[in-house]
Amino acid sequence: MNIKLRLAAQDDAPELARVHVAAWHEAYREVVPDAYLQQFTVESRAERLRKFLAGDSAAGYSVETYAADHNGRIIGFLTLGDCRDADADPATNGEIWGIYIEPEYWRRGIGRFLCEHAERLLVSRGYTVVTLWVSEGNDRARRFYEAMGFVPDGAAKEVQLGTSLTALRYRKNLRST
Repeated sequence: MNIKLRLAAQDDAPELARVHVAAWHEAYREVVPDAYLQQFTVESRAERLRKFLAGDSAAGYSVETYAADHNGRIIGFLTLGDCRDADADPATNGEIWGIYIEPEYWRRGIGRFLCEHAERLLVSRGYTVVTLWVSEGNDRARRFYEAMGFVPDGAAKEVQLGTSLTALRYRKNLRST
């Protein structure tokens, strides 16, 4: 599959939101309450993503979002940057803030492509460790990241997504190649 990656722009917000909402609705259908998912709309996400891409909500962190384009259509995206965890060394720890792919494109190697791209970028910036957070109930994402070499490091936090859920931190040591 021919995928082109490029830095996302504010104008991409509606398409990124479409992907984000579709992925969330599929991945979290039996994890979070339906009422919460119904509030997770393309319109609300597009506005938040537009502000995020303008740098209005990264809270001082260095962060980048890459759009995955297939035949002129955004089918996924990757956000990565500085690690936001207070217990992480900011000089050595980067973070994958999120990888989202349209559900119809799941299991076609796009997630692997985006994850490997993130790892290469983080290595090029001098990071030796990458972390990410995954909902404990998102078994599909957990299996994916474990297959990519990530392991839970024992850190957990509670997040509110219409109900209280546990997010687990995964970590991977990076090697320059």
